[in-house]
Amino acid sequence: MKGLYLHFFGLRNFSGISKKILYQIDSLERNGVEMSFCSAEIDNEGFQNRVCNGDIIEAFGNNFFSKFKKWLLFGKVEKYIKDNGITFLYVRSFYNTNPFLLSFFSNLKKRGVKIVMEYPTYPYDLETKSEHFRYQPIFSLNRVFRKFLKGRVDKIVTFTDLKTIDGVSCINISNAIDFNSVALTERPVFNGTDFFMLAVAEVHFWHGYDRVIHGLRDYYNKEEKGRMNVHFDIVGEGDINDRKKLVELVKELSLEGYVHFHDNSYGKELDHFFSNSHFAIASLARHRTGIADIKTLKNREYAARGIPFVYSENDSDFDNMDYVLKIAPDETPLDIGKIIDFYIKLNPDPAKIRESVSDTLNWDVQMKKVISSIGLDLQES
Repeated sequence: MKGLYLHFFGLRNFSGISKKILYQIDSLERNGVEMSFCSAEIDNEGFQNRVCNGDIIEAFGNNFFSKFKKWLLFGKVEKYIKDNGITFLYVRSFYNTNPFLLSFFSNLKKRGVKIVMEYPTYPYDLETKSEHFRYQPIFSLNRVFRKFLKGRVDKIVTFTDLKTIDGVSCINISNAIDFNSVALTERPVFNGTDFFMLAVAEVHFWHGYDRVIHGLRDYYNKEEKGRMNVHFDIVGEGDINDRKKLVELVKELSLEGYVHFHDNSYGKELDHFFSNSHFAIASLARHRTGIADIKTLKNREYAARGIPFVYSENDSDFDNMDYVLKIAPDETPLDIGKIIDFYIKLNPDPAKIRESVSDTLNWDVQMKKVISSIGLDLQES
């Protein structure tokens, strides 16, 4: 089987999403699918292009309208699929269903191409409302036309337990990790005086890092014997406005000496952050986007790294793990003292944390579910 992974943006070295996409493609290959990859890339002059396996198959230009063409023009990628004998299309949705995309899918279905579309999160309407205003027309079209996906898409890949979305049957998988690409952290020394917390993300309001910052304020306002020096490192940029609000909050609460902002990081530099951190912060405010159940990439990376962590959503892969601390999905500050006590009692072993998910939350296992589902469809047809 020949397959194509279609992504509507480019790849970035520091991006967990970009790494995930490459891991998924590699796993599909190991599961027996000969994969190609198409993405939208921007060159040094600002020209937007559709690139498939390193070759530009369509140039969109560099004016205001160019950035929208990747969501509206599909003739060239349809030809690429036909010319290369591709029979399986995996689409990472940007929640950009529109008449042109529907027509593209319909044409492929007539040729017998199997189509699955991944929804990175669901529900997503509250999340997309926070995106830049230039994307809002795309999301408005999506809200109108997504109900017409049934019959044009074979399956929707989701990280929820839902059986159908937008009238389409679901393939339920978990986000996962390529364990060969993620280093096990070295457990840092715990001296009873200093405690280091880490968050690695493209920062958005649903991460709820303000809950950590308010928690630090409460912690340092208490006059207690044995209070530790607690530091919180936020690694990653993300939404400019959301990150700016966090920076301003830190200044307002006079916590500049304890909360530290860092640029995007990857490779050995990122490994260094993990090896110098005792505890990790995952998402603490998914409730702000109306999501209760989700299986985030971040939880899986933290586990693969071997570091204990906290989150507030429901994640059936981790809810019962002893190295996870769950807090309520609300706006209360994070209890820093509780985090430290949890860590001390846990006395974590990074290797054991990693081993707890290595056989289940790897991409080969998860993407095999996708292939198996499509294989069943082929047999039934």
